[in-house]
Amino acid sequence: MPTNFTVVPVGDVEDGSNSVGTAGASKPVSLGKIFGEEDNEDNLQGPHSGDDSQRETSPFISSDTEGGHCYDGKNMALFEEEMDSTPMVSSLLNKLANYTNLTQGVREHEEAENADGVRRVTVMVSQMGTFIGVYLPCMQNILGVILFLRLTWIVGTAGILGSFAIVSMCCICTLLTAISMSAIATNGVVPAGGSYYMISRSLGPEFGGAVGLCFYLGTTFAGSMYILGTIEILLTYIVPTATVFKESEDAAMLNMRVYGTCCLVLMALVVFVGVKYVNKLALVFLACVVLSIMATYAGVIKTLIEPPDFNVCLLGNRSLRNEHFETCSPADISPIFCNNATCDEYFQLNNLTEIQAIPGLLSGVIKDNLWGNYGPAGMLIEKANQPSVPAQETPKDTYKQYVFNDITTYFTLLVGIYFPSVTGIMAGSNRSGDLRDAQRSIPIGTIMAILTTSFIYISCVVLFGACIEGVVLRDKFGFSVKKNPVIGILAWPSPWVIVIGSFFSCCGAGLQSLTGAPRLLQAIARDGIIPFLQVFGHGKANGEPTWALLLTVGICEIGILIASLDDVAPILSMFFLMCYLFVNLACAVQTLLRTPNWRPRFKFYHWTLSFLGMSLCLSLMFISSWYYALVAMVIAGCIYKYIEYRGAVKEWGDGIRGLSLNAARYALIRLEEAPLHTKNWRPQLLVLCKLDSDLAVKHPRLLSFTTQLKAGKGLTIVSSVLEGTYMARGNDAKTGEQNLKAAMAAERTKGFSHVVVSSNLRDGFSLLIQSAGLGGMKHNAVLMAWPVGWKQARDSSARRNFIETVRETTAAHQALLVAKNIDHFPSNQERLKQGTIDVWWIVHDGGLLMLLPFLLIQHKVWRKCKMRIFTVAQMDDNSIQMKKDLQMFVYQLRLDAVVEVVEMHDSDISAFTYERTLMMEQRSQMLKQMQLSRTEREREIQSITDVSRRSIRRKKPSGVGAPPLNTQSIPEDEAQLIHDRNTASHSTMNDKAAGSTPDRVHMTWTKDKLVNERNRHREGMPVKDMFNMKPEWENLNQSNVRRMHTAVKLNEVVVKKSCNSELVLLNMPGPPKNKKGDENYMEFLEVLMEGLDRVLLVRGGGREVITIYS
Repeated sequence: MPTNFTVVPVGDVEDGSNSVGTAGASKPVSLGKIFGEEDNEDNLQGPHSGDDSQRETSPFISSDTEGGHCYDGKNMALFEEEMDSTPMVSSLLNKLANYTNLTQGVREHEEAENADGVRRVTVMVSQMGTFIGVYLPCMQNILGVILFLRLTWIVGTAGILGSFAIVSMCCICTLLTAISMSAIATNGVVPAGGSYYMISRSLGPEFGGAVGLCFYLGTTFAGSMYILGTIEILLTYIVPTATVFKESEDAAMLNMRVYGTCCLVLMALVVFVGVKYVNKLALVFLACVVLSIMATYAGVIKTLIEPPDFNVCLLGNRSLRNEHFETCSPADISPIFCNNATCDEYFQLNNLTEIQAIPGLLSGVIKDNLWGNYGPAGMLIEKANQPSVPAQETPKDTYKQYVFNDITTYFTLLVGIYFPSVTGIMAGSNRSGDLRDAQRSIPIGTIMAILTTSFIYISCVVLFGACIEGVVLRDKFGFSVKKNPVIGILAWPSPWVIVIGSFFSCCGAGLQSLTGAPRLLQAIARDGIIPFLQVFGHGKANGEPTWALLLTVGICEIGILIASLDDVAPILSMFFLMCYLFVNLACAVQTLLRTPNWRPRFKFYHWTLSFLGMSLCLSLMFISSWYYALVAMVIAGCIYKYIEYRGAVKEWGDGIRGLSLNAARYALIRLEEAPLHTKNWRPQLLVLCKLDSDLAVKHPRLLSFTTQLKAGKGLTIVSSVLEGTYMARGNDAKTGEQNLKAAMAAERTKGFSHVVVSSNLRDGFSLLIQSAGLGGMKHNAVLMAWPVGWKQARDSSARRNFIETVRETTAAHQALLVAKNIDHFPSNQERLKQGTIDVWWIVHDGGLLMLLPFLLIQHKVWRKCKMRIFTVAQMDDNSIQMKKDLQMFVYQLRLDAVVEVVEMHDSDISAFTYERTLMMEQRSQMLKQMQLSRTEREREIQSITDVSRRSIRRKKPSGVGAPPLNTQSIPEDEAQLIHDRNTASHSTMNDKAAGSTPDRVHMTWTKDKLVNERNRHREGMPVKDMFNMKPEWENLNQSNVRRMHTAVKLNEVVVKKSCNSELVLLNMPGPPKNKKGDENYMEFLEVLMEGLDRVLLVRGGGREVITIYS
């Protein structure tokens, strides 16, 4: 007997913090809510996100924070800090012992108020055992309409051997599925939702949602099948005169639709008014099933003593419908076949024979029923080995007096019709919350129910074939035995036992389907994985799923409009088979993965059994109906993709995620076994992003360019570095990583994000270049933006970080891509209508320069751009032959590009080159001075400035408007030394130079000032002064002069050819081996890219990345 106890919430009089009593005034209070409110503050699982993920958490694991610490004394002083956030074992065990899992399913809590007005909540403690809670519900769900209405016809059509094969296949399939289901169900508590919950938590929300909806559709169509069975029994056996439509070709189907719709509406009203009435009638419905089966076995035993007095009338070897005559005599039958003294030819040529419909077990009829007897629709049912004289033609009016096939019969059709009779094995797992010991009851009860029903079905197949005449077995509706069900004439004491029993059994099964299907849909909707189903998660105040019931009735009506039990049965077979298939798959995946949480109490399972069950389910789907199987798979696939695309992100620790981890681990290990071949090379990018002071991405177009370059293929790691210590900036790192992910989602960049905290940016970049990636999935290229403000920076950290990054990528044999003016690059929404991508191929870097434009053109942003390849010819090169060779090379690379060879003749180094080199070295000198101590720095800067001013005064009398360029003078317009102590001019600085120390020195170089100074210098300087500068030029580093000459000349050619191109790709020269020339290296690159908008500097990784071979 269930034990009742009452939970009476008691409010806190002093502070009123416990408001359970107040909250309960408007809606029922459950134990789960009481525990949840008590333990809300310090739950181990952390705050919930609002979805129904509380089902996987433990609401009773918490610490009591309201009353201070939950321990006394100092026995556990060592663990004081841990106890603030984690419970003591004693309190955990106490709450575990007092925790009660509320019953799932449908239960309306009866509430009352005592004299004080305190709300009382009656809670039923789960007390059901294996027999009542699992065995009987499974028996009731498995045994049903097919057993009473179709099994005899299946035995007669397929024969005993064929029927035995059908029953065996289906029963083995459900048995293997039950073994897998028992393993999953005993691996924790299975709440409401049954198979949906098991599959979704084992295979993830995509599979769970797809299969859950398929299971819902199967349960809904099962309701249609039971209602059609109810109407078939009503109109065929109970009140055949109650038809609305009389004699016509479609009268039977129209009657089924009318009565079926009325029955559906009536059942829906019963379910809507109160499901508790359905539950109370469940025992009555089960009793009807048991009595009917007992009556069948009693009838079989009676045939040993005295066979039933039911005869079949045969004309020749054809079975006659005996509803229009009483005795099998010529006098009674001749009016049917004779009209106006003319009789049917077949009636005249053949004799009438009366045989026993049920000869009995000892008659030997089993030999005649061993083999099948399939045929097309309209084929007359004839007795084998019975003498018959064929007639030339049978008139249509007399044809209806014979018994014939109403549908074309074949083996696979019978499998689809029979399979619904073995469904219902989930009834026990759906009630896991109502069981005293679910982990013991579910496996035992379900497997015993399957074994029992399998024995019943197999024994019925053999006994029907051994007792009943073949022509009677093939008579689907019992027309040859006065419109009695064939199993009814076998039953004892009367056929009405089967008629009434099967009628109530079908009614009960239909009501249960209309009760269970809406709750299954409600469970799916409340999980929130399918957005458009969320409306079906709501219902009445007591939790009844009203909207889900309406949808279920609508879908059920579709099955009723089909109006044929034989056509509806294969449909729900598909959905149930797909559900069972994924239950087996879930068990197999979990077993093979050996996840630590996979610890089912049911031990008698193996992954081979699960795979066998899965294969059997898939085979039965295509055996039953290959086109229905394809439709069911398409429906499940569409739901899967929809959930994947639009559904909520859920983390349920599912097996597919574990399978992905295992597959990834296996693939990573395989990748490291052999080096990557050139044909498989693609840029695996490490994108170095900058975060601003708000931890937002500074250059989001860098991610856009990554998307356009990668198109979602290969590895992309977007990373950034924060300065500081991880203990101090750990939260900033997480915030930055979230911002990176958000920016990646906005720019549709598929990849990984990572933010590291390092004592300085330099070490952080080095750490990322060395350790980003895992195993064989490591980056082979680094993408970064050009440091635009390296000249204006107060220190040289930006320049040094950039150059060291170049050096480290080279040392690591990784490619480097540097994008200049990255904010000017097109976004993913832009479409370049025309233009060119120009590749300046100066040195061979493994073919990366060729490959990158090809990858870019694959993206829709750059798709309409053309690729041009330029190369430079020296004096001793044959430019014509070079162009031919390059065209052939590009052709063999399968690239669509225009080839051009640019000739760069040796020329004298221009004065402009010397000028740029001189300014570069002077700037380097200034940077070196800035590294000195504060006193020395001030003195050096002052002396340089004074020398510059004296030089200017000395040159002014000659009429020259610009100062000369020498190693001791710095033009005032080109190098502004700003001493920042609330001073803005050089005059103020000079007045206070003796007694003040500058806080910082800032030097600004601008392009406009450089051009103006150069023009003034060239216009106003006489030839004599230019010759006087030669000694200064000769003191310059000749290596720097040559490098600057190359940069200037190459820049002139590139600007001339590619100034209007959409993107320019240039070979990136390497940094000098001597670190003393780092400042000059940045200047060379600036000169090289001067006058170009979008530039991508490319430095190869030292290996071939493109090949002419297939």
